[in-house]
Amino acid sequence: MPSAASQTQASNWLLENGPNELERLFHAIVYHPSAPILIADDEGNYHDASTGAGKLLGIPREQIIGSSLEDLVEPATKPLVSELWRAFLRKGEQPGTLQLRGEKPLEVEYSVKGNILPVRHLVMLREAGAQESGEIPAWVKDYALFLLDPDGEICAWYAGAERIFDYTSAEMVGEHVSTIYPSDDALDARLEGELNRSITEGHFGTEAWCMRKDGARFWGNIITTALKDEHGTLQGFAAIVRDFSDRQERDKKLQRSRAPLRSLPAQTTVPGIVSGEFDRVLEANDAFLAMVGYTREELVSGLSWSDLTPPEYFPQDELAHEEGLRFGACTPFEKEFTRKDGTRVAVLVSTAVLKIFPCQWISFVQDLHELETVPVLDEEEIVEVKSEFAEIIGRSEALKRILCQIELVAPTNATVLVLGETGTGKELVARAVHRMSPRRERPFVTLNCAAIPTGLLESELFGYERGAFTGALTQKIGRFEMAHRGTLFLDEVGDIPLDLQPKLLRALQEKAFERLGGTKTIPIDVRLVAATNRNLTQMMGDKLFRSDLYYRLKVFPITTSPLRDHPEDIPTLVHHFLQKYATEMNKRIDHIPPETMRALVKFSWPGNVRELENFIERAVILSRGPNLRAPLGEIETEGLPVPASGTLEQVEREHVIRVLRETGSVVSKAAIRLGIPRTTLNALMRKLGISPREL
Repeated sequence: MPSAASQTQASNWLLENGPNELERLFHAIVYHPSAPILIADDEGNYHDASTGAGKLLGIPREQIIGSSLEDLVEPATKPLVSELWRAFLRKGEQPGTLQLRGEKPLEVEYSVKGNILPVRHLVMLREAGAQESGEIPAWVKDYALFLLDPDGEICAWYAGAERIFDYTSAEMVGEHVSTIYPSDDALDARLEGELNRSITEGHFGTEAWCMRKDGARFWGNIITTALKDEHGTLQGFAAIVRDFSDRQERDKKLQRSRAPLRSLPAQTTVPGIVSGEFDRVLEANDAFLAMVGYTREELVSGLSWSDLTPPEYFPQDELAHEEGLRFGACTPFEKEFTRKDGTRVAVLVSTAVLKIFPCQWISFVQDLHELETVPVLDEEEIVEVKSEFAEIIGRSEALKRILCQIELVAPTNATVLVLGETGTGKELVARAVHRMSPRRERPFVTLNCAAIPTGLLESELFGYERGAFTGALTQKIGRFEMAHRGTLFLDEVGDIPLDLQPKLLRALQEKAFERLGGTKTIPIDVRLVAATNRNLTQMMGDKLFRSDLYYRLKVFPITTSPLRDHPEDIPTLVHHFLQKYATEMNKRIDHIPPETMRALVKFSWPGNVRELENFIERAVILSRGPNLRAPLGEIETEGLPVPASGTLEQVEREHVIRVLRETGSVVSKAAIRLGIPRTTLNALMRKLGISPREL
């Protein structure tokens, strides 16, 4: 536990710096839909303005910041503005209709929601007489903002939180954040996990049931940001809660209504790439410009993301943005863009939130018209498409999502991080990204970081000069240099030693490196694809993986699904591997007994596709006739109860050993299967005398 002095110091730091962090978090969330919003202080001066406010007022947002509403209205209206503002400060809300000046004088009805921060107020604008559908959504209008100390105790509780939860600041300051949630046995562990994730990832978003003072529950959207001083020391947390009760069912309907992701043909047009900050577009590639019909200057000098989106698609954009805030990247979904000439184009969009302060994002956009005109493939063409995807076999929705993500990111130079359990085909995904990229004719260089001794990994990556160390008799070219103008695949990137990680980060950022023992800087043009089955987020928390390298690798994450999550692909995989190994062994096996296939589909395959492939190869070896003879006894034992004989410690030891073997002796995966923290499993293994190396 921190000392009382350190707690007081942290609280003072939070009270001084926390409001600024809360305001930045607030901007990242509320500004994405580009609603016409202004942030004002007690004097009515505007500290910030959304793109939508600038559009509605006909004034660049940069000119609004530092002014007040009095500066924007006709002179005769100024006394009314002052009166309305004073009424707001007394009552907390005051609507009114004002005549604004500009190229086209507008009547704007405005309302003010006060005290989102100690000296900040939210001003929302809309055209007078606008239809209900054009008003600010109800969920935008109220936010509960508060600050927590490092132990999760509330140290600042603002007016929005008072309105939503009905607790006053005096009642909540000093209380633990668990006060705002319904109590259950897992609450403390869940909150501790969420705070730890916000520490390691910078921010963490979730949705859960919250509870008001009178016991009434509502569905809350919660985003928590870790606050650290200039030395990186944790000082506390900034949190924002929104009441999503009305929006919850709508979001579910939107998720259900998203068009099913399809398996795309290998040869399609280059996807459009567009990036920006909040709602502003900062950069776009030629493919995106051609798709929407705007010039680069038109797009980045005044248009916003919402200018391209028909009004009925705003909810999908909001949902994608929320997914991005929580997970870094959203599920690809279909929508439409409005071109410059007013026509619409159907597109597939995948958006990633790269940085929350300020909210920076990148979107990969594919023209669906190009996909819809692709002719139906016959069997020979299907085989050809599969070869383009490097034998990624299957028809499940999980697999289609992966293929769709490969299609989107492959034509770019973006770094790809492939995550997933052992045996789920991470290298196949990396090869598919390379084969479908403009670098397909260039080298695809691989390096398994876990297979190289720690002391040799640096020289494998960057090479070395003659005489760099004892035994360096000649110059050696490293993998980065080998992959110049091609793709470098770093498998098991989570096993890179901590002291080597800054050198890898520098090479990626500066696109240059020096060989070991050399002084010459060598420029490189390499597209990096990395993969790991380890939990890099947890490793960051354990100080085993650098956060800056993690975020540099995680530009476009692709997660491969374990086979147990898409068992519908097992029959297709079984037939594929059967044909492959029967051909290699010059055998003719043309029948799989139904009971064999049922057993194969039922088994959970802890080793995933790799284990299934090895099992089928063994079955082909054992088969002597036209029927596949599979050793089902090896897999039918799963799910049987652990023998009850022996002491409790013996039974416990046997069970832990069994789970470790099924997960390839990976402690973190075994801990997940056992439902306990990794540290608890490590302690249990020491107690039971279990070493992964001996399994």
